[in-house]
Amino acid sequence: MPVRDIYKHIGQFAIVGFDGHVIPSELRALVRQFDLGGVIYFARNIEEPEQVAELSQEIQSLGDDLPIWVSIDQEGGRVARLRQPFTEWPPMQKLGQSGSAKLARRFASALAKELAAVGISLNYAPVLDVHSDSRNTVIGDRALSEDAEMVAKLGAEMIRTFQSLGIAACGKHFPGHGDTSRDSHHELPCIDTEAVQLNLRELLPFRAAIEADVAAIMTGHLLVPALDDKSPATLSRSIVDGLLRKKLGYDGLIVTDDLGMKAVAATHPIDELAVSAVGAGCDLLLLCPPNYDEQANALEALIHAVESKILSIPEIEAAMERQVKAKVKYLQPRVSSQQSLKRTKNILGCEEALAIVKEIEQDG
Repeated sequence: MPVRDIYKHIGQFAIVGFDGHVIPSELRALVRQFDLGGVIYFARNIEEPEQVAELSQEIQSLGDDLPIWVSIDQEGGRVARLRQPFTEWPPMQKLGQSGSAKLARRFASALAKELAAVGISLNYAPVLDVHSDSRNTVIGDRALSEDAEMVAKLGAEMIRTFQSLGIAACGKHFPGHGDTSRDSHHELPCIDTEAVQLNLRELLPFRAAIEADVAAIMTGHLLVPALDDKSPATLSRSIVDGLLRKKLGYDGLIVTDDLGMKAVAATHPIDELAVSAVGAGCDLLLLCPPNYDEQANALEALIHAVESKILSIPEIEAAMERQVKAKVKYLQPRVSSQQSLKRTKNILGCEEALAIVKEIEQDG
């Protein structure tokens, strides 16, 4: 790929947040200037199902050479951006307590259909953290289990089901956010687990996810001295490229957790974080705060880093190839708004989904 094309498409590295129920002019400008990779929805973007479907359709219409990811955190429980009349799912701890692979598949199938009905293509789920520290409230009931094998089993079932229905799954938070009581939204957690235990417990669900051909894996803003005593996982080349990419053999997308979280943003400006994360081996940068100047600065910083050879052109090209491959696989041809709205009305909060909710709550 010629260097000029890298500059033209550098926005493929970014998935950005924005304000409101319609596309703001600043987001349109980012797409035009940088060929943006995707967007992420929060509660601030959700009014009603029809509005979400129409918004997704309009966002897709902005894509030029490549379609745009429309992504969301829809785990179930307290981390869910879509509320009624969408199905409101129990926390995943309840699903894990059931131990049922069949129930995990049914849940993932119903959730995937709702996401697809409103044009969402990438879901930051499942959580693959093992809830090994009872003081850990940031993960807590978001985790499937305290048992690594159960997390691996049910997580892999969910991934396969999501992706069989056209929704790209993203396992998180590599290399594991379960064994800490600190919240990376507010401070940098330190995972003091020894390397042997990390290998046996924290990494087990991620290995299963890789075997299930998970589309994306999200890094955690975590200091793991057994792996790298200087840089958080998101910014650590030894963890992202060395462990996840090379040792574990993962060839899918690697996405950062939100670079606006204080675990990293409190000590580094966004442009430095963007360059460091891509330099570590990340393919996608989550830029969730709707600060369009910061988002543009982060992408400009990537261009300058390529120009000054801080970032390797072959590695940038390889990351872009992974992005193209994933988009070709998971982003379906655009459907009309009328088709989306018709599907939406038939799927959201249907009797089958509510029966699955009841079964998860009973079994848990």
